[in-house]
Amino acid sequence: MNIPRWLKWTPVIVLAPFALAALYVALFGWNWLRGPIERTALEKTGRALHIGGDIKLKFGWPLPHVLAGEVRFANPPWTREAQMLTADSVDVTIDLPQLLRRNIVLPEVRLTRPVLMLEQGGEGRKNWLLDLAQRDEDARIRVDRLTLDQGTLGYDDVAQKTAIRAELSSTSAPSGAQGVAFSAQGRFKGLALKAKGEGGPVLGLRDEFTPYPLSADISVGHTVVKAAGTVTSLLRFSAVDMRLALRGDSMAQLYTLIGIAFPETRAYKTEGHLVHSGERWRYEKFSGVVGASDIAGTFELVTGGRRPVVKADVASKVLDLADLGPLIGAKPGSIKAARQAAPATKQAHVLPELPFKTDRWDSVDADVRFKAGTLRGAAALPLAALDAHLILNDSVLKFEPLDFGFAGGHLKAVVSLDARKLPIQAKVKLKARRLLLAQLLPTVELNKTSIGQINGEFDLAGQGNSVRSILAGSSGNIGLVVAGGEISRLMMEKMGLHLWEILELKLSGDRMVKLRCGVADFAVKDGVMRTDALVFDTEVTTIIGTGSIDLGRETLDLTLNPKTKSTSPVALRSPIYIRGSLAKPVVEVDKGKVAMRGLGALALGLINPLLALIPLIDAGPGKDSDCGQLVRDARALPPAVPSTTRKKTSPRP
Repeated sequence: MNIPRWLKWTPVIVLAPFALAALYVALFGWNWLRGPIERTALEKTGRALHIGGDIKLKFGWPLPHVLAGEVRFANPPWTREAQMLTADSVDVTIDLPQLLRRNIVLPEVRLTRPVLMLEQGGEGRKNWLLDLAQRDEDARIRVDRLTLDQGTLGYDDVAQKTAIRAELSSTSAPSGAQGVAFSAQGRFKGLALKAKGEGGPVLGLRDEFTPYPLSADISVGHTVVKAAGTVTSLLRFSAVDMRLALRGDSMAQLYTLIGIAFPETRAYKTEGHLVHSGERWRYEKFSGVVGASDIAGTFELVTGGRRPVVKADVASKVLDLADLGPLIGAKPGSIKAARQAAPATKQAHVLPELPFKTDRWDSVDADVRFKAGTLRGAAALPLAALDAHLILNDSVLKFEPLDFGFAGGHLKAVVSLDARKLPIQAKVKLKARRLLLAQLLPTVELNKTSIGQINGEFDLAGQGNSVRSILAGSSGNIGLVVAGGEISRLMMEKMGLHLWEILELKLSGDRMVKLRCGVADFAVKDGVMRTDALVFDTEVTTIIGTGSIDLGRETLDLTLNPKTKSTSPVALRSPIYIRGSLAKPVVEVDKGKVAMRGLGALALGLINPLLALIPLIDAGPGKDSDCGQLVRDARALPPAVPSTTRKKTSPRP
């Protein structure tokens, strides 16, 4: 059979283009692709791509390799740097099935001496997005694994006040294992940043299966982080398993780093185990110190909801009271400074006055339990163990409860601070139960042997942006009651200015007398506590008080009127005034009345020495008083003469 002549040439005609293409590649390589690739990049991105070296192609399905030398890819005009990428060589693996779907996926990228500058600008522009406007989140190259050799990485975000430059270099361990060492410096959200560390040789940017070894020492502002362990997927952090140590001036500074509100604290340092998977971050079995207090426990952060949720269980064996100051807005050393300040100093405040940072309260919800076994630094304040349960939900902060051991009993409070609108709406309900009179004033020697239990309730509501401003405008009631027990007779005789009995007890020794009842009842309005009833009744003396305590000015204006129950041969019989400030109370007697009695005694003494004692004798009521009636009488008393008639006070700030 004769085959047609034209049919004999058909294989040659079909294979000739492929043969010519193979011959062309053999003679001239793949560099002829340079022009089409550069023109396509400029057309699609509006940015120049320059390939100055040879192009090599290694076929393979479905992942061919492309190697290009001396590569430069320009930045858009709005960026700081002219080039986004320069590299001596770029070796990439291309996922062809994804490319046919118009997705650029590079499973493996190797860069030799790269300089890669990433920048985020205004209006959502990012230079790594390859659309003409750099705003389309789908217009990006997906890189799964990245290998860098002697490179520089940069990241700029003007809006976030961030500019970081990192230098990377290859390392080799004695075992022959390869890795990457890095160092970085710059600014992160306006704070100075320095970092150094080491990692594995291949950066698993999207590898969801292979943990990447990483160790780093990082300082941002005054916060120092030291971490060592593994991270799975460096872009997503889908899993983390690391030893983590933190230290800084205040935990509140962590807000800048992670966007989660922490309370103001004194200098701290902690170390623990950080694990992460899914939506749960857990800093477990950590221990450390805050100020002079030890802390230990577990901290957990759950993301994925309307806002992150913090759950923590923290304990302290020994808690220094000074470390609680920043939590409630107290300046370090503010009480000591107030006590040392001159009386006219308006800034000498005891009540915490630093404002709460409520703008951060909506960044997180929280459920935190904190316990302290021993409270230190409470010589003048008989506090013992602390048990607190803090709940923050939708900018409403609650302590349910806040339970202190106090003076042998308990102070149990429920506190609510609603910051959904400013100023903060605050409510405090406190119950005092079984407080021991002997422990209530531990620094007062005469009170240490006293016996008796005190119970009371505080119910206050106010508004403000600090503890001081809230109390300065608060209203409600404060009441304390003590019934039964015994108290130092010397203390009571001193209150009554019974000179003879004081001398006698000094010589023979103090004795206990029966404590019949005590009532302190204050009505609070606009930050001023006014006495409804202030009564203290023993078998030797009854003390009835009137006056007020101004929480806004932090001033005292109380008058105590002692009445003896038995005849005292030598008594000055004067009201006792408690004035001054909360920081520096001033206790004084009515010098005019004391002087008049002294002059009367002197005048009568000129007539007859025995008559000189008459003005100093306090006859007293002669019998025990009815406590209920005493309270009713105290409430019926007219207000005490304001201290402003004797001494001008500072205006309320």
